[in-house]
This record gives sequence, structure tokens and C-alpha cells, in this order.
Amino acid sequence: MALDILAVAPLYQGPDINKIRLMAETTKKSTTPPKPLTPSRTKLTTIETKRIMSVLDETIHKVELVTLLSNVASSSQSLEGMLGEDIMKAVREHVDLCQTLLDHVNYLQEEEQRLQEEEGFEDEPWFRDLVFSIELQKSRLPPLRQQIRESTKNVLRLLLRNPQAASLLQVQSLGRSEEAQSFIDSLVELRGFLFEKLLTSPMEARDKTQFIQDITRRNRRNQEIIDTLENELAACMRNRDAEVEKENFVVQELKNHLHQVLVVQELKNHLHQVLKFSENSLLRTKQEAEKQQKADFRASQARVAKIQQEILLLRSQFHNLVMENREAEQALRKKKYKVETE
Repeated sequence: MALDILAVAPLYQGPDINKIRLMAETTKKSTTPPKPLTPSRTKLTTIETKRIMSVLDETIHKVELVTLLSNVASSSQSLEGMLGEDIMKAVREHVDLCQTLLDHVNYLQEEEQRLQEEEGFEDEPWFRDLVFSIELQKSRLPPLRQQIRESTKNVLRLLLRNPQAASLLQVQSLGRSEEAQSFIDSLVELRGFLFEKLLTSPMEARDKTQFIQDITRRNRRNQEIIDTLENELAACMRNRDAEVEKENFVVQELKNHLHQVLVVQELKNHLHQVLKFSENSLLRTKQEAEKQQKADFRASQARVAKIQQEILLLRSQFHNLVMENREAEQALRKKKYKVETE
């Protein structure tokens, strides 16, 4: 029975086989109060209970060996001389089978992904061929898993026949993966629970059940008292919150009134400043306008004087040009007269 439990591929953690992960979840350690009742016996007395614990101890021992096969595969050269040729040969065959299973699983995942992406082509021949190929690969998985189970049993059988090799392998506990160690810890915890359960007599079990029922009833009564106190506290808190809300409302109204008074005062101050600024601005504007008017007047007088000078200059030039034209005209007339008389 123990071999059937252990002979599964996910318990082997090789460099690539880690992709087939161990599905045992990490046991959460919770702090529990001390047990009020402890078994009166410290050792198992019946053959049945001893057999149960023996099977569980054997299972834990085999799990510890199986979960170290990955370390044997990764350091085969250093362990081959210590474990023996038969064991190493069986381990290598087991590694090959696990790798083959991993390849098949990866191939199926890729093909199923491709099948999902091509859902619109169900009527195509190549699509049916792909479905047939996937089904064929799936049909090869059960025999391969059975081979891995047999391979695991064979490796365990060889290790159990050679206690020295098993002891050497158990020394390599650092090579065990976290998932496998978590699974072993869970089995050890289960062993402790089962051992305590087997040590407990029917009378002690009834006493423990009665004790738990008493604790449960007491806890229920305490919870009812706590609920009542919480309800009273909630009512007091609601009343206090209502009073605080009223006080906050009054304080807020006073703050709003004070704020309005301050706003009115600020508006008055602002209006006074605006009026003062307007008067000052009007006075400056008037002074600047007078200055600008005087400057414009002086500038216009200067322009008039300049224009008058230019007019006098132009008249003088015009007079000179007229005189020159007259002299030139008289000279031309004399010349013309002279030409006509000749």
C-alpha cells in the first residue's frame, strides 16, 4: 500500500521534472493552546496500532528516499561508487521515464493551446488530424505513468535491500525541493496526530469530547455576553456620536457666522483700498495728462517753427530758381534774336 502511495512521478524532482509540481500545499503552522487532556499512555500496546504506525513510518521513510532521487540524478558521478551500479542504473531509467512523461505533457499543452487558437476550423482535415494526434498522445500517458510507478517501486526496492545506500542517500537532504520537504513535514505532522489518536483510550476520548463540549458551551455563553456588551457599546457610541454631531453643528454654525463677519470686514477694507487706489490713480492720470499736454504743446510749437523755417527756405529757393529761369530765358531770347537777324 505504501508503494502505491509513493510510486507517482510528481514525487521526483529533477532539473526538468520540477515542472510536474508536487501538489501538497504547505501546512500552515498555527499556534494552538495547550491541550487540557493528555493521553495516559505513552506507548502503543496493540498490534493493530503498532502496525498502523509502522506503515506510516515506512511511508515517510520511502517518501524521504523518493524525493531525493533528483539529487542522485544531478550528482550521479559522485554517488555512483557509493550507491552501486544497480541503483544508479534504475535511477537513470527512472529519470528517462520522467523526462519522457514531461515531454509528452509539454507537447500536449502546446497542441491543446494551438487547438484552442484554431477553434474556427473544426471542419478542416488538418484540424481533425490535430485532435486525433492529441488523443493519441493522451492515450500514451497512462501506460507511461504506470511505468514510472513500477520504476519508483524498483528503485525503492533496491534501496531498501541496501540499508547503507539508503542511509547515504538520506544524508543528501539538502537536495530535496521545498515542495517535497513540505509534503514530508505534513506526513510527520499527520504521524504525530495519528500517534496521539491511537494512544487515546475510548474513555479518554469521551472525556476529551465532553471537555470540548463544555469549552464550546462556555465559549458560546461568553460570546453571547460579548455580543450584548458590544451592542450596548454600539448604542452608547451612537448616542455619543449624535451629541458630538450636534455640538459640531453648533460649532460649524458659529464658524460660518464668524467667517461671514470676517468676509464682510474684508470686503469693506478691500472697497476702501479700491476707492483710495482709484483716487490716487485718477490724480496720477490727471497729472500725467497735463504733463503730456504741455509736452505735446511744446513739441507742436517746435514743429511749427521748423515748418516755417522750411517754408522760408523753400521760398528762397523758389525765388532763386525763378530768377535763374528768367536770366536763362533772356539769354535764349537774345540768342534767338541774334540768330534771326543774321
